Amino acid sequence: MSTSSTESYPPLLSLAVHEFRTPASVVGGYLRMLQRDGDGLSDRHRKMIDEAEKSCARLVGLIAELSDIGKIDSGLLTLNRERLDVFSLVSEVAEHVQEGRDREVRLDVRGEGSAEIVGDRSRLRDAFSAVFRAILREKAGPSAVVVDRRRVTEDGASSAVVVIADESTVQTAYERTRSAFDERRGGLGLALPIARRVIERHGGSIWSPEGASASGDNDATARGSAIVRLPITE
Repeated sequence: MSTSSTESYPPLLSLAVHEFRTPASVVGGYLRMLQRDGDGLSDRHRKMIDEAEKSCARLVGLIAELSDIGKIDSGLLTLNRERLDVFSLVSEVAEHVQEGRDREVRLDVRGEGSAEIVGDRSRLRDAFSAVFRAILREKAGPSAVVVDRRRVTEDGASSAVVVIADESTVQTAYERTRSAFDERRGGLGLALPIARRVIERHGGSIWSPEGASASGDNDATARGSAIVRLPITE
């Protein structure tokens, strides 16, 4: 992307969000009116309206996510900075994630018990939730996914590292060469692009292990693992 394109991107995204938000809100409002006042509707028509309202609500949610991306990329998003134990936050998030339970995919939290950082609790909670759900969606059947919490010191700097991987591949995933985390996965809206940006705004990073093949597309460890690093406050 050229410099001029990069500079024009946030204002263009902001304009698009503004133009989409009003008609989506109007359509949603009329659909909710039909749900409330549609006494003469048949069951078939009522079901169609209910499905349309759900889709409209989803569209409104995507518009809000686009707005968040625009604010982050333009530097307009203000993070609420507070001291927090990120490992406790990770455990709390994992406990409430529902993804995969219908397929008997278990999410187990292990490792270090405490790591203090300065960050936005709400934004980080959403970011970890999105990453956990993305990895769990890759698992087809009964299995255990481990959330391994570890403190790591490199070049004199301490970091909180969270490895999300199959129980049998946690260390392999961590030790492999780093590769970009695939945030273009279906079913999660824009939650993953937002998660990556939030993590980076906290001075951290997210990556996946490099695939064993040239592309890594069919490598279960590469596709089904993620590593998040955040700087620890000393």
